[in-house]
Amino acid sequence: MVQQEWLSEQFTEHQDRLRAVAYRMLGSSGEAEDAVQEAWLRVGRADTGQVENPAGWLTTIVARVCLNMLEARRARREESAGALPPEPAAPQPGVRPAVHDRPEDEALLADSVGVALTVVLDTLAPAERLAFVLHDVFAVPFGEIGPIIDRSPVAARQLASRARRRVQGAAQASDAARSGKKEIVEAFLAASRSGDFTALLELLDPDAVVSEIRGAHEVAAFFAGRARGARLALVDGVPAAVWTRRGRPMALFSFTVADGKITRIVIDGDPDRLRDLDIVYLRTSGEPLR
Repeated sequence: MVQQEWLSEQFTEHQDRLRAVAYRMLGSSGEAEDAVQEAWLRVGRADTGQVENPAGWLTTIVARVCLNMLEARRARREESAGALPPEPAAPQPGVRPAVHDRPEDEALLADSVGVALTVVLDTLAPAERLAFVLHDVFAVPFGEIGPIIDRSPVAARQLASRARRRVQGAAQASDAARSGKKEIVEAFLAASRSGDFTALLELLDPDAVVSEIRGAHEVAAFFAGRARGARLALVDGVPAAVWTRRGRPMALFSFTVADGKITRIVIDGDPDRLRDLDIVYLRTSGEPLR
């Protein structure tokens, strides 16, 4: 009874971290919740007599559950079930192992991992993903990661380094794409505010669509002079526009861009969805930050 109470207390204390680990590993809040529940069932059957670090022990259990779920997901996709990348060769003499890469690279990675990881999540093998997420996001030592994936600490380090390079590449590509989209959305808002019909046409694809309106001329006519209350913003990390009233978001304008042209604009005024968005307003040319 005492052991069960202790387990329950420890699990409750670390539950938020465990859920965060599972979410980063699986990329789905629903699957993350399933993983945490499965971990709790395993905890209840475990021998806790030798547990000295409850947080690390619980993290290991959740990580193993997630690893199994990732491998099952790959199997369902008719890829080789349970296949893990080959164990990387040990570093050659004179070659510095990529334990942390450069500190500035990891600081940059910490800022971009939320967006970049979603881009490459399904391209990483389960062992790569686990090693990268546990070490780079949650600072779990490679000595603890290795046994989870049946690899040596050196091999776990190399898997994380391999995944890190792919995430960094995706982050750079994502940053470039967001930068280009931000400029297009900003130009669209400026043209709309000023009623510059010609500038709007230059930004719109000939077959652009907004709601039931189709065609660049029709969309340009709809928006000309109408965006005075809209502000440039990053919405869940993606450039967009938000129409505000007294500082409160009232409508979201999401833009689809292809080949430098706006092909679709979706307007969402649902207050429940707006309330759940992560909105960061950006300053535009000549506009004070409010």
